Amino acid sequence: MLSRVADSIYWLTRYVERAENVARFVDVNLNLLLDSPAGFGEQWEPLILTTGDLALFQERYGELTAENVIQFLTFDRSYPNSIISCVQAARENARTVREVISSEMWEQVNAFYFMVQDAPQKHSLSELSGFFTEVKMASHLFAGVMDATMSHNEGWHFGQIGRMLERADKTARILDVKYFILLPSIKDVGGALDELQWIALLRSASSYEMYRKCQHRITPSSVAEFLILNREFPRSIQCCLMEAERSLHCITGNTAGTWRTPPERTLGRLRSELDYLTIDEITERGLHEFLDDLQSRVNTVGNDIFETFFALQPLHSA
Repeated sequence: MLSRVADSIYWLTRYVERAENVARFVDVNLNLLLDSPAGFGEQWEPLILTTGDLALFQERYGELTAENVIQFLTFDRSYPNSIISCVQAARENARTVREVISSEMWEQVNAFYFMVQDAPQKHSLSELSGFFTEVKMASHLFAGVMDATMSHNEGWHFGQIGRMLERADKTARILDVKYFILLPSIKDVGGALDELQWIALLRSASSYEMYRKCQHRITPSSVAEFLILNREFPRSIQCCLMEAERSLHCITGNTAGTWRTPPERTLGRLRSELDYLTIDEITERGLHEFLDDLQSRVNTVGNDIFETFFALQPLHSA
């Protein structure tokens, strides 16, 4: 497969997944505000911290208000990681490989683009929640259409790697922000507000129901364990890395557990380390330090994939 084509499919799925995750973060925060007790301060800064673009936000908007944060993350065309920018980038990548993807994939990403493009930027809170639900469903529809209508060949596997790496990164980011920043005061640990916030975090990963099927109590360590080490839940970091590695081996033709290319080595090493970690070892080391290192290593995997498969093309902004 041409590196240009593989690169476009990889970024097509990454951008769709990124748009969905931004919608998740903002929508859950809106619902958290409605559920929180009177006097609870609005928590918009953690959403910007999740993106890693706090300095850019402060330069452009200054004050961390609900309106400014929602505008920045959703409708700001000059911010490359806003929902509208991600969907536009996804559509552009799809357009360049229309001869490779299915017509149904093109139609869905096109419909997704026009849905976001035509959305009024001034919403009530209830309208905003409905819009973010539409964004999430459009992403799910695209993933389902891709799985059902595109041959599961090299191109599909590059798309799968892009989606899984993006998802692993965003799960790590939202967990890191909650654990260290979102809690207003140490006195709230274990209280009703703390539980509300952990529930909100689980919902941001669509994991609340699946979590409650295997855990009766909501505790920080059990939530972290579920979102990092669970091998069956499709938004957990370990599950994402397993799926990405499976697709990478399908592309290279190498046997699982072996490697010949740099991304196989970096991804396989990271995934195998998680295989043998316990949540106690992670918390003893420090959850923030662990997640920060994990995000860095996921980025290294992405860089290795670029150097190995796409290097003839200009590097896309991540």
